[in-house]
Parts: sequence; structure tokens; C-alpha cells
Amino acid sequence: MPKFYRDYADYLAERFQWKMQKLTVDAGFTCPNRDGTKGWGGCIYCNNATFSPAISEKTETIASQLENGKRFFARKYPDMHFLAYFQSYTNTHGRDLADLISLYEEALSVERVEGIIIGTRPDCMPDGLLSKLSMLNKTGKRVMVEYGAESSHDITLSRVNRCHTWGDTVDAVTRTHEAGIDVGLHLILGLPGESREMMLETVDKVSSLPVDTVKFHQLQIVEHTPLAHLYREGQADVRLFSVEDYAALCCEIVRRLRHDIAIERFTSQSPDGLLIAPRWGLKNYQFVNMLNHLLEKAQG
Repeated sequence: MPKFYRDYADYLAERFQWKMQKLTVDAGFTCPNRDGTKGWGGCIYCNNATFSPAISEKTETIASQLENGKRFFARKYPDMHFLAYFQSYTNTHGRDLADLISLYEEALSVERVEGIIIGTRPDCMPDGLLSKLSMLNKTGKRVMVEYGAESSHDITLSRVNRCHTWGDTVDAVTRTHEAGIDVGLHLILGLPGESREMMLETVDKVSSLPVDTVKFHQLQIVEHTPLAHLYREGQADVRLFSVEDYAALCCEIVRRLRHDIAIERFTSQSPDGLLIAPRWGLKNYQFVNMLNHLLEKAQG
């Protein structure tokens, strides 16, 4: 089957000579709209347990977490090399500069770890840290930054308690690119109050930025979040996609997104015990197969 978009495997193959696997680490960070720096309570849809896999649970050190992850994959993939993914919460927030760099350098010192991916917010990347990351990126290991943008619409960002703006995203992406560091964006489709046209407008705006990778996720309503309460009270104002409608939207996204941007994923899978809606019963690869068949059919 022909490829209709640049995928994450292509992106990694251009940058590394090995097969690469992400290993998620938890460095004990928090988030500025949870700890009072920007706000309280966090984003209305966020339950951190939905994206923290068991093999990456925090142990004593970053290095030990990575060694545990390597052992998990070693038997089946003995030649694999790795990326340390600082994923949970905001991984540039609440520590001084020296402490942050120490954490990143610890990850990069682990054998077969060839790079780091730092998940953070676009309002949490000071110039001093970006300068240090740029230097680290020139040492033979690769530094990548993934910003949680979620939407280009400030009204939406306010509604979901993101406590940052699209202007913050534009600024962070531009400065990070100028520092010679690859940039990824995370976007959620179906946020409260957003129409299909608004979501596609976000895709167009992303295409105008110097972005290297993007993740798309469908909005999921999960337990123990403010959004779950609003949903049960009938006040959520969300569009919960059927799998068919979401696949059709993703087809349009593929057509509109700048073609050199690698799409890492289209869907997210919250743990079954936490997920309220939507319940599609599909794995990520099954959705991708469905999407590719639709794209092939549309090409005729």
C-alpha cells in the first residue's frame, strides 16, 4: 500500500542509523496549572494515569528507569536503541536550570540511549534552557522537544484551562526551531466547543510553523477529571466522534497538513478502566489501517 503521509518511522530513520524505541521516564515533575504557578486543577480532560505505562513507573533514578525499560525490550529486540521520553506533566517546569540539565544528561549517559524527547508546555521554555538544550543537541546525541499545543484557538484553550495561548505556541516553536532543535506538537481533536472547521484551521496554522512532527489524539473523556463531571451533567459541549467520522476528519487532515511534517499518531488509548467515551474498540494500528484504506480509496 502506498504511503499517503510522512510517518514517524520515516522521521526516525532519517535521524538515526538504528531501530529506535521510546522509553518513558518519570522525573517527578508537576504542571504550572496544577501547582498554582498558572492555575489549579489542571486541564479539564487530564488524568495523568492515562499515558503513564507500567514499565516506566518512577524508581530511584532516571537511569534505572531506562535500564528497566531496556530489559523489557531486550529479549525480543536485542539490537534496539532508545529515546528517553520525558512525558508526564511539564518536564521543563519547577526545577532550576542546572537540575534540569543534570536530568537530561543522566538519560543521555545510558548505553544505547541516543536522544531525549522533552514533553512540555509552550509557556515553559525559557531562553536560558533552550540555549543549554541547543548545546546538548550538538554533542552527538539528539534533543527533541514536544509541546502540548492542543488547539490554535484561544477560546478553546481558556475553556479547557490550559492557561497558555496559541501565541505562546508560535513563539516556542519558532525559538526552538531557531535553536536547531526538532519540534513536535501535540493536538487534541474534538475539544469542547470546537467545530470541524476550527480543528482544520488549527491544522492549517500548524502547517505554517517550522514543525517537524505532530501527534493527533481524539478527545477522550476519562474518569476523575472535571470533563467527566461536566459530561455526566450534560454540560461538556463536546463532539464525541464515531470512528467513521474521525477517520474522515483524519483523511482531510492528511490532505491539508504540510507534507514534510511527520505524523506520529492519530489516536490515543486510555486504560479501559478509566475510559468513559468514546469506546471504539480499536487499537491504534487498526485505525491506521482503516485510514490508509480510506485514503487509497479516495485516491481512486
